Amino acid sequence: MESEGVIVVSGIMAAGKSSVSQMLAERFQYGVHLRGDVFRRMIVSGQASMADDVLEAQRQLQLRYRLACLAADEYAKAGFTVVLQDVVIGELLREFLDGIRTRPRYLVVLTPRPEVISGRLGGARHLVDELDYELHAFSPRRGLWLDNSDLSVGETVDAILGRLDEAVFD
Repeated sequence: MESEGVIVVSGIMAAGKSSVSQMLAERFQYGVHLRGDVFRRMIVSGQASMADDVLEAQRQLQLRYRLACLAADEYAKAGFTVVLQDVVIGELLREFLDGIRTRPRYLVVLTPRPEVISGRLGGARHLVDELDYELHAFSPRRGLWLDNSDLSVGETVDAILGRLDEAVFD
């Protein structure tokens, strides 16, 4: 059993990361869908939020990212193709990607239009616009950036697999 590597799927909330990552992982004979957010949910007391304690929240976020990268590397070392899904945007994306040691490494950024995301969330347009701006203005332009606004989950997965060579980064 040989790993196809680690495929990072990122984007802002409601971009389709969970559904796409699950179906993508299912396409491999030995696939893992690793949800980076699971490491945040494991904290049962002392979990910090950006609204309460920015420094502690950032420290916990960086810990979550390190743990996700380590877990992805270990699954890949065991022969699994890993689809690592998380919200990683802005300058933190570069640090996150550098934390993955497995080769090949891939990055897929789902970029549906803000109005599509707002519709999925039932509003919250101001927050969506802010996050979309941060994604596009401050995230390194590496990997495959895919507007999945008008694609089904299956079509998005097909597009990713068909263009995986564009997603490679080093």
